Parts: sequence; C-alpha cells; structure tokens
Amino acid sequence: MIRLDGVSKRFGDFAAVDGVTLAIRRGEFFSLLGASGCGKTTLLRMLAGFEQPSQGRIFIDGIDMAAVPPFRRPVNMMFQSYALFPHMTVEQNIAFGLRQEAWPKARIKDKVEAMLALVQMTSLARRRPAQMSGGQRQRVALARCLAKEPKVLLLDEPLAALDKKLREQTRLELVNIQRQTGVTFVMVTHDQEEAMTMSSRIALMRAGAIEQVGTPVEVYECPATAFAADFIGTANMFAGVVGDGGASPLVVACAELGRNLVVDSPPLPAGTAVTVMVRPEKIAISRDLPEGEVNRLAGRVKGIAYLGGSSIYHVELAGGRQVQASQANLRHLAGRDFSVDDEIFLAWHPANALVLAQ
Repeated sequence: MIRLDGVSKRFGDFAAVDGVTLAIRRGEFFSLLGASGCGKTTLLRMLAGFEQPSQGRIFIDGIDMAAVPPFRRPVNMMFQSYALFPHMTVEQNIAFGLRQEAWPKARIKDKVEAMLALVQMTSLARRRPAQMSGGQRQRVALARCLAKEPKVLLLDEPLAALDKKLREQTRLELVNIQRQTGVTFVMVTHDQEEAMTMSSRIALMRAGAIEQVGTPVEVYECPATAFAADFIGTANMFAGVVGDGGASPLVVACAELGRNLVVDSPPLPAGTAVTVMVRPEKIAISRDLPEGEVNRLAGRVKGIAYLGGSSIYHVELAGGRQVQASQANLRHLAGRDFSVDDEIFLAWHPANALVLAQ
C-alpha cells in the first residue's frame, strides 16, 4: 500500500528523516516507534502531504505522491488533539468531511449511522465534545477519519491524551476496528508497549533512519542492534570478545564479569568484539548453585521492584556490575523467595541469550 524510496527531509543542515526506504503492506497495522526527535512524525506528515520530501519518492497504492496535494491523497489523519469542532454534535462532526465532498444526504446519513455503530457511540450521537470523556472524543475522531473511506489512516500518538487504564482498553478497540475495516493504519508512537500490543509490524527509528523493521516478536526476541535491544524492553548487555575457534555455540570472554559466557549463535571469527544480550525474564534466580547451567553468576539482591504480576530483581555482582532478573509473582508477597541483601545465583541457557555485533 505504501512505498518509500530513499526519502529524506532536511530543515537547513538538519536531516529530520535520512534516506528511509520502507514498504507497508495493504491492511496492516504498522507503527513508527522511536524517541522524541527521531523523525517519525515528520515521516507521517510527508505521507499526509503536509511536508514535501527533500529527496526520494513516496508511493501510495502504486501512485507517486509528488504532485498530489494533501486533500487529494487517499489518506486521512487523526491528530493527537483529535481536532473536533466544539460547536458540532458527534454526528455533525462525523458528517462534516462528507458534506464538504457533497455526498448525497441519504448516503451521509447511512455512513454516519454505520460509523457510530462501529465505534459504539450511537447513544451519544447528539452530544458535543465538551460533554464527553477523552476516550469518547477519541472514538468520534476515529469515526470521522474512517467515514471518508481512506485507503490509509495516519495516527499521530492517538492514545497520548488518555489515562493508563483507558489507553489499555482503547488499544484493543483500535485494533478490532482496524481489522473490521481493513484500512491500512500507520501509527506514530514513542510508547514501546503501545507499539508491541497493537502492531502487526514495527519500524524502530533512530536519528531519522530506520534501525529495524519486524513483527513485535522479531524486534523483541531478535533485535538487530544493541540500540534496538535497549529501546524495546529491558536488556542486560555484556561486552566481550569471541574466543578461540568461533564455532557454535559461541564462547564469549567477558572481561567485566571475569568469565566466559556461552551463546547459541552462528559462528563468528575469533577476536570479534560482540555484545551478549539477555532479557531479565530469561534469567533464573536460585539460592543454590544451579547444576548443569554454563552461564552462572553470583550476586547480592540490592533492590526489588514490585510490578504486581512480576518483580524485577536488581542484583549486584562481585565487580559492582548490576544485572536485572524478573520473576513472576505466583505466590502472595509474603511467600516471596528472595529479599534485599540475599546472596543468590543467576543462570540462563545459551539459547536464551543473543549476540549483537558492536
């Protein structure tokens, strides 16, 4: 549905978007994820036609958008502020764009009713934005965008104005609506949890460029770079050098740990500088020295972050390095196995670590 070929956008000497080449499939929920200033919103604005590329080409449904103004593009954009007309009712807001395009009255009526049903707002059709909650206003903005039957819907931080509980509920609603309509959704977000739970694929951006593209599982379990591993979720990183032989499984000498780590990984030349990445949930915690595990570290619990369903243990190793390990809270808090200042062991299987080239 969308193809970007070497797209760049410069403001003076600053490259907000730098040589992005990307393909977004028809009917998928695609997220542009990254920190503030990484170029994701500028890229979204170029898709909408509000900004023109300094270089490169943008195709939507096979058509070059270079000479197509925003109001002629087969896209609609849902802004972070929702931008509803305060003096109009819900149904008038939804119908506004259709009236601007001179749709027949009967068709407008049918479309508005269908959109109200889609976002479950039929009973509130006569209310004005000031009489609704943030979540309800968000639904109206979504219905107004979808009413014009765009091929692509662009969403700029669509859940940023909602509280945490409502965000979680609205995520599922947005995904369900996207599946029902089949419209291609492209969402900008800095919230990794939002991108992971809603997207069919994610493009992680950094300094105007694409760092990695993949499904949420691919980006989390197999990050392409140390930056991707650190941005998506929490990761323990250990710098090291591939030992003699370089055969699989790799033996990586980690000077900061004073020992070798073993990783199930394709062969690499001996002497290659690498980073070994281990997610906290992949690490087992025990009081006794674990038998049979080749990756074992001894340490002391320095802090415990209780998150309800799980706890994050901050463990200090002998050299002062801290490692994070998480454990599901399967029992009541009073029955927790470990406390602050306990001496414990950490262990993980070689298949649960990943080697990233430095």
